[in-house]
Amino acid sequence: MTKTNLKGLPLQQLEAFVASIGEPKYRGKQIFTWLYKHRAASFDAMTSLSQSLRDRLNNEASIGHLGLVTKQSSASDSTIKFLFALPDGLRIESVLIPPRKESVDAEKRLTLCISTQVGCPLDCRFCATATMGFARNLTAGEILDQVLAVQSISERPITNIVYMGMGEPMLNYDNVMTSVDILSSEIGMGISPRRITISTAGYAHHIRRMADEGRKPKLALSLHSLNNETRTSLMPITKKFPVEELMDALEYYCHKTRKNVMFEYILFEGINDGDDDVRKIIKASKRFPCRVNLIPFHSIEFTHPHGFSASLKGASPERIARFSKKLRDADIPVFVRNSAGEDIDAACGQLAVNNEAAQPAHELSVIL
Repeated sequence: MTKTNLKGLPLQQLEAFVASIGEPKYRGKQIFTWLYKHRAASFDAMTSLSQSLRDRLNNEASIGHLGLVTKQSSASDSTIKFLFALPDGLRIESVLIPPRKESVDAEKRLTLCISTQVGCPLDCRFCATATMGFARNLTAGEILDQVLAVQSISERPITNIVYMGMGEPMLNYDNVMTSVDILSSEIGMGISPRRITISTAGYAHHIRRMADEGRKPKLALSLHSLNNETRTSLMPITKKFPVEELMDALEYYCHKTRKNVMFEYILFEGINDGDDDVRKIIKASKRFPCRVNLIPFHSIEFTHPHGFSASLKGASPERIARFSKKLRDADIPVFVRNSAGEDIDAACGQLAVNNEAAQPAHELSVIL
């Protein structure tokens, strides 16, 4: 008999499940709260349920868990990278990112960067995950369990979630949004949607869909250039969704939701760090409100890149400072991100694992 994995099921489906085994609907809400608010790891821990119901759940259902294979701590900035094993033996990574010490909320903020796919099919030239290829989407439960697993061993509460790990969230839209709904549920994890950010390489139709559905999380676009030729060389997805189409979708999103958009922008020497690049961002900012997050380029030499990927070099600190000043002079909010976790290959764009060498989950030595 195949057991139903309850982790990742939205409340309505949990209610339908308990009804299917002859239990009243409200039991679904109780189980939902136990799973996500109280982070129960077993049915036996759900003490408000009768013993007979717990026994039945043990026979007919399960609570999926990721296996924590390793965790690595940065020697320079306290970033922690987690390697998780999925039930089929494939592996993914998540990164716990502390705030900068000078931040006003340094004592309160703790950000977890989570993955949505095993690998990624988009082949962005600057991203280590692209070298993995693509295996499959994560389930809603596997996405959520990254948060639950890290929170269970973190001494501080996780306050912010960024969907910026392995994979393109918009290619796993339904599972991603289900996980967001559960993360932000008041009877679930209770993380405010304002503290959840979804990053996309630019799936214009899903950006419009987010707006039409009234989705609450913040939206970030992995931009890196507003020139179609340049962006295509960095991000082949631009062939499918040209810059003009992306800007139209973002304008639609901003006008419908009354929210701004974050442009994530890695500055590459001699490629996208010139005055014309600044002018294009300023022009876009007149169409809809945006902020710019300038990100250092982090080496992916450990993946042995070739061709154009191997030629990429990050802009100098002086060029980054000049670029950011020009944007600020145009009244565009700019944040220059510090590198975090680079010494453990956990910085932006560096997540990658060798799934060819992965063992089945039951053979792993799990560290908890």
